[in-house]
Amino acid sequence: MNWFTDIVRPKIQKTTPKEIADNLWVKCPACNQMLFSKELKKSMYVCTSCGHHLRLYVDKRLKMLFDDEKYTELSLPVMQDDPLRFKDSQRYTDRLRNYRKATGSQDAIKVAKGKIGGVDSVLAVMDFSFMGGSMGTAVGEGIVTAAEYALKHKIPLITVASSGGARMQEGILSLMQMARTTAAVNQLKEHGIPFISIMTDPTTGGVSASFAMLGDVNIAEKGCLIGFAGKRVIEQTIREKLPEGFQTAEYLKDHGMVDIVVDRSHMKEELVKVLKILTNKNQQLSIR
Repeated sequence: MNWFTDIVRPKIQKTTPKEIADNLWVKCPACNQMLFSKELKKSMYVCTSCGHHLRLYVDKRLKMLFDDEKYTELSLPVMQDDPLRFKDSQRYTDRLRNYRKATGSQDAIKVAKGKIGGVDSVLAVMDFSFMGGSMGTAVGEGIVTAAEYALKHKIPLITVASSGGARMQEGILSLMQMARTTAAVNQLKEHGIPFISIMTDPTTGGVSASFAMLGDVNIAEKGCLIGFAGKRVIEQTIREKLPEGFQTAEYLKDHGMVDIVVDRSHMKEELVKVLKILTNKNQQLSIR
């Protein structure tokens, strides 16, 4: 491929949801700058023009956080696909089949174990590309499984939230996951096992209202959306104009809901600092 065809794209070719193709330009949703996908990968999917953090695929998140990109995925219990036999514009079973084919994942979460800064840890990462990272019974079971593994082996649990909230196709069963995941992380707290919550864009609905805000330390990526209901819904409910930047990571940090806001390029560095403090690996470290 010569310099002309490598830089000047004659046409857009087919892509998959799992990976931005090498021969594509990507438009930043914040500043509308056209970004070359190869450069975007080098910047960890952070806009080189305005610093906006694009959503990161679950496998890339795992590789980014684990030492030497090495980790072992934990097998998760297989849940019933359509307990309520739900159907809207299409059957729920059909939606699941399509998303599984597109993403290569069974559901909107992956759980893995490995070392982070030399500290044995278990990591539960949500996948927004799978039905908006919505939390149904499978995601709830994933968080519970990760917490039980952390409790059994007495190692820290880190969750990475990226979700639109509870999965409506599972109704009350999805709402029950809020209580289940809360109870699971509370068990860790009772036994003095560190739980760190990382919030990315977006962390909303039942996920933000349950385990995602319960970390011993809550870390958020720069500029990400965090909240329960949307801004427009809140304004219509309380009949007031909300402050500028409401529900951003920076706003929540200023108001005591988030402990650390960090650029993606420094996420692992900050996470390692927190892990070593909470596990007494290095008492000389300080949180930025």
